[in-house]
Amino acid sequence: MAFFDLPLDALKTYSPPREEPADFDAFWAKTLAEARAYPLAPRFEPVDYGLRQLETFDVTFAGYGGQAVKGWLLLPRERSGPLPCVVQYVGYGGGRGFPVEWLVWPSVGYAQLVMDTRGQGSAWRSGDTADVAPEGMSPHYPGFMTQGVLDPYSYYYRRVFADAVRAVEAARAHSAVDAGRVAIAGGSQGGGITLAVSGLVPDVAAALPDVPFLCHYRRAVALTDRDPYHELTAYCQIHRDKVDTVFHTLSYFDGVNFAARAAAPALFSVGLMDDICPPSTVYAAYNVYAGPKDIRNYAFNQHDGGGAHHTLEQIRYLAALWA
Repeated sequence: MAFFDLPLDALKTYSPPREEPADFDAFWAKTLAEARAYPLAPRFEPVDYGLRQLETFDVTFAGYGGQAVKGWLLLPRERSGPLPCVVQYVGYGGGRGFPVEWLVWPSVGYAQLVMDTRGQGSAWRSGDTADVAPEGMSPHYPGFMTQGVLDPYSYYYRRVFADAVRAVEAARAHSAVDAGRVAIAGGSQGGGITLAVSGLVPDVAAALPDVPFLCHYRRAVALTDRDPYHELTAYCQIHRDKVDTVFHTLSYFDGVNFAARAAAPALFSVGLMDDICPPSTVYAAYNVYAGPKDIRNYAFNQHDGGGAHHTLEQIRYLAALWA
């Protein structure tokens, strides 16, 4: 893949008009109030995966609709007090997998809570959280992007983003976690979820959105025919009379609108040859991000972003923040 989006100088100033519904804040206040009407009831059950330097816990908490959401909590076994914590969100199609797949942050000395993504976890990493949609859903294109897309109240990501906020609350509920030092992180879909939570929970300590998905939908579908954005294109090809309705719903879930409400220090990443999450969609969110921010550009990388190089950048970023 060669460069196909705007040049870097143009990306740095790219700030398109935001498509934001007038009741955006009221919608999310109602959504989170409904989620919090159910007791969080976090459970941390010890499990043994042979990680002798870590304590590992199978996590269950009440997410959207009071429905059970799974996760892992990993803690360094040797610790002298409450730890900073990274709440991790997973990329599209993947689930929480196994604790052995999440060793970086506890190896640094932090707690880590990994949230399973409801209904996913069968495309490339296993998951254990079912999705229940009590509102019912209209017909949708295979995948998750168009599930319930004709109404923001029934849209799939309403449930996911509510779960993600509750995951922060679950992490803060554990006695080994310093509730004032909880960061949020994720790549691709996980990066989009990170941006949503950054706008919905403005007192998180840091945000690490890596090649974030779920941003600037109209431009994304105009630039790429790769999945998952292609799911939206395919749906609109069939439901020609529903295009405006689709994008109105998506405006409630656009990372650009959440970024404009964020306050936490953030470190972004972007691959300038990324044809899954085009660079201009990432910069549309980055350029309006309201908190302190920085970004790492990986000029010749696609959706892999900075890989291990960027993991090192994230480690250094949080170390400096929490020094």
